[in-house]
Amino acid sequence: MARQSITLANQNDEWLKQQVANEEFTSKSEAVNYLIKQARDRDEYVEFVRMKLDRAEKSGFSTKTKEELLAEIKKKLNV
Repeated sequence: MARQSITLANQNDEWLKQQVANEEFTSKSEAVNYLIKQARDRDEYVEFVRMKLDRAEKSGFSTKTKEELLAEIKKKLNV
């Protein structure tokens, strides 16, 4: 694992210390790694949603009613 030296704002350092004191994490390093992983996962999800929205926008608009769309979806799902 790579070792890093970082400077934290006082309130962030206190928050990390509290997380360790409350046994949410075994160390500040574990907490920081967890938070970075969460940010990476969020970024991946945001990119996935953007891709889906882009694809949907490019597919055009439907003239079907919501009832027609629901029936079509149910038919595809064999419901």
